[in-house]
Amino acid sequence: MSVLSISFSPLIPAYALWLVGAVAALLALLAIFSRGPVAILRAVALALVLLALANPSLVQEEREKVKDIVAVVTDRSTSQTLGDRSAMTDQVRAELERRFGSMADVETRYIQADDSGGDEGTRLFAALSNGLADVPPDRLAGVILITDGVVHDIPPNADALGFRAPLHALITGRPDERDRQIKLIEAPRFGIVGKEQTIRAQVMERGGTGSALVTLRRDGQVLSRQQVRADTPFSLQVHIEHGGTNVVELEVEGLPNELTQANNRAVVPIEGIREKLRVLLVSGEPHAGERTWRNLLKSDANVDLVHFTILRPPEKQDGTPINELSLIAFPTRELFQQKIKDFDLIIFDRYANQSILPSSYFENIVRYVREGGAILVAAGPEFASYGSLAQTRLAPVIPGIPNGRIVEQPYKASITDTGNRHPVTRDLPGSEASPPAWGEWLRIIGSEVQSGATLMSGANDLPLLVLRREEKGRVALLLSDHAWLWARGYQDGGPHLDLLRRLAHWLMKEPALEEEALRASADGRTIRIERQTMGDTADPVTLAAPSGAETSVPLTESRPGLFTAEVESKELGLHTVRSGELVAFVSIGPANPRELMDVFSNTEALSPIAGATGGSVRRVAMEGDQSITVPRILTVHSGSRFSGGDWIGIKPSESAIVRGVSVFPLALGFLGLALLIGATLAAWLAEGRRRA
Repeated sequence: MSVLSISFSPLIPAYALWLVGAVAALLALLAIFSRGPVAILRAVALALVLLALANPSLVQEEREKVKDIVAVVTDRSTSQTLGDRSAMTDQVRAELERRFGSMADVETRYIQADDSGGDEGTRLFAALSNGLADVPPDRLAGVILITDGVVHDIPPNADALGFRAPLHALITGRPDERDRQIKLIEAPRFGIVGKEQTIRAQVMERGGTGSALVTLRRDGQVLSRQQVRADTPFSLQVHIEHGGTNVVELEVEGLPNELTQANNRAVVPIEGIREKLRVLLVSGEPHAGERTWRNLLKSDANVDLVHFTILRPPEKQDGTPINELSLIAFPTRELFQQKIKDFDLIIFDRYANQSILPSSYFENIVRYVREGGAILVAAGPEFASYGSLAQTRLAPVIPGIPNGRIVEQPYKASITDTGNRHPVTRDLPGSEASPPAWGEWLRIIGSEVQSGATLMSGANDLPLLVLRREEKGRVALLLSDHAWLWARGYQDGGPHLDLLRRLAHWLMKEPALEEEALRASADGRTIRIERQTMGDTADPVTLAAPSGAETSVPLTESRPGLFTAEVESKELGLHTVRSGELVAFVSIGPANPRELMDVFSNTEALSPIAGATGGSVRRVAMEGDQSITVPRILTVHSGSRFSGGDWIGIKPSESAIVRGVSVFPLALGFLGLALLIGATLAAWLAEGRRRA
């Protein structure tokens, strides 16, 4: 295709050319007024001089027409998976591919917009900008969006689009959609263990019944169910049961045929914080290991330690008057009757029954344990004597009965097969070597284990550390008083801090040290699942996605007692992991994603920006109609509107590639010289005749 045009390349600056032209025009007018029509020839000569200075050229371009580009943006965000929108999207795109395939002068650029990172929602226009980064704006003939209308990066005006082509939106979804969701209004991030926290929420619905049943769960356990009014805020009280993360879940019953049940649940992870861990340490007599316990517990700023050492038992009579003694009386009644429930842990360190605590107090301790308390018995030689705690009414909760043997010989504490799977003793520093890379202990108390799990053994394979659950409480029995040798660095010492701290935290129900636990964490879209168990094997876990789709995930043993798996998730939102009665939650992206906050398809959000470009927004399926209607596509060469009742238009760009250029100067050469001489000669002859 050839295109002719005239081009000017002035020989002098443009402002000078305009100045010379103005002067020439003024002189020509004066000459015409003073000399009459004969001066017109002089004006023609001046015009030819100006034309020569302007240096006009005739330009012939050889152009090759290029195809117009139409962008089709397909929304594949989470909200597009609701209802039958995904199937609608596939049908609309297939129909557009068929129609654009028959248009020879159009190149179609297909762009897919997936879920954005973080909680930014659907970003169609960002995907459009990235997909057209290599396309000149004047080549774009139109943009078609296949979406549900839930878009979170709509430009404020048409100028921000960066192109002048019409924008059309084909909306999936139906106008009669119904859904119910729960919205958090106030949710605490932290809570004191043992206290109540208030959560405010609201049930929002469209096409619902006006009221709904809300279920409150904590760590998968149902706490309450109550009927609430829709679109009205309500409050719920939740008890913070333990330290660490308390996963509180609010779930509202679903509606029949609602869009999704993924937004029927809201999750509030509340970090449980203990005000102070109150520990009562009772030492039966002064000994070298007493300071080890005291230093360990005092080093933790979160532990409030109450420590008593029995220095003068009641049977000791040396004649010293009571008023001259500097010792205080052991407040047994206050500690073991009035305030026993204030303690999180009671430690009996080499304590022997010396008639200080009556039998009723031991019964109080047993009741305290069974109702959720914890005791640790750090035994010494007294445990094998007649004053043993195993000979008191505390015996029902003590996991081992002394057999009267006291073995005093060097030995290295070793971890049993059970201990290798238990979080308290697994991976203790030094345990990876054989024999363990820690110092020896010199004494162990012989005992017959009646119940519980033996985690460590000593000389002659005698039990050394035994843990037991007693109803709601926990009991630990350490059958040696030589842990202090590790603290003092005897034979290079050992991991006394790790062992004793883990032991104390297990007794106080630290979630990270549970024998049977299920945990899940996320790294991007990768879900890592950990199953802690005392069994030799672990059954596959069930992973439930926000959409409700469930997947069975097999686990692989990474360490004794610890089974893991990694799964790639395709959905944003809260995922639930279950293994029997154990449940864990993990969120890909935000726990309550923006993409599911507004799930109804709509035509209003995109109408202003589409209308500003001359485009349109329309649904592809109407209420009660199961068929999909895709409008006809027409080419509109002029006008400001590019849509009609059953059609949408694209605007051809007329873009072309210049393959060759030919330039023909018009004011230079012999032709220009002949014209100038001819005009000057004609003016001279005309004026000469006029004088004659």
